[in-house]
Amino acid sequence: MAAVSLVLVSTVGRPALGQRVASSTMSRPAAPMGTMRGGSPLGEAERRRWAPVASMLLPGMGQALLHQDRFIAYLALEAWSVLEFSNQRTEARRQQSRYRGLARDVARSLYGQVRPVGSWAYYESMEHYLESGVFDREPGGNVDPDLDESTYNGAMWLLARTTYWTDPALAPSTESAEYRHAINFYLDRAVRSEYRWTWRNAQLEQDLYIRTIRRSNISFRAARAALGAVLANHVLSAVDAFVTLRVEGLEGGSPGSFALRGSVPFR
Repeated sequence: MAAVSLVLVSTVGRPALGQRVASSTMSRPAAPMGTMRGGSPLGEAERRRWAPVASMLLPGMGQALLHQDRFIAYLALEAWSVLEFSNQRTEARRQQSRYRGLARDVARSLYGQVRPVGSWAYYESMEHYLESGVFDREPGGNVDPDLDESTYNGAMWLLARTTYWTDPALAPSTESAEYRHAINFYLDRAVRSEYRWTWRNAQLEQDLYIRTIRRSNISFRAARAALGAVLANHVLSAVDAFVTLRVEGLEGGSPGSFALRGSVPFR
């Protein structure tokens, strides 16, 4: 028994075999420089390979190179995230300037004209304590911490004594390691004279200060979230483009082509 194999191959858009044979005998115009047969640019495949990199640089660009309509969604999300980040950061800084001004012009107004800008922890402490307290009760010589535990400095000295002394109410020798550790703890955390504050007789201003600093914190967090969305959009677009190229490579060939192979038994 003999068998004759029959192979049928068809590709959408390709001419039939007879047409190809006939057309092969006819003279064809030379393909323009920079193009492949069929009119597609020689650089098309190369540009497609760069789609993940393009998406990492600008979300949606890789999808545009791959001729996918969803590039619009990536670009829209990028534009919204960048705009949201800019708006929230601007608002956060505006509120930050406002609460620093309240601290400078109200809470610190009684303690000289030199009022340097403090750290974030400094302004946060002003939310919770009516007064900073004095840094050194008896200027000159060794530092004598504030003993008023209702003030910020007094609370820091209490925390230092509780942490390092056997009995917070009983001071060890000033030459002992326990005392030195407690003093160093206090020096690292206590508010110095140039940063001293009080909200006494300014309760309304302190309430406004607290609301303002909280609004600033909310805006800073929203800005960080928007920045996270920007970064995630870049990564997602790049991964999307990469997966698309991988899937096309596994499927093989361009969409629209198919092949039919079989054999016909012959006696």
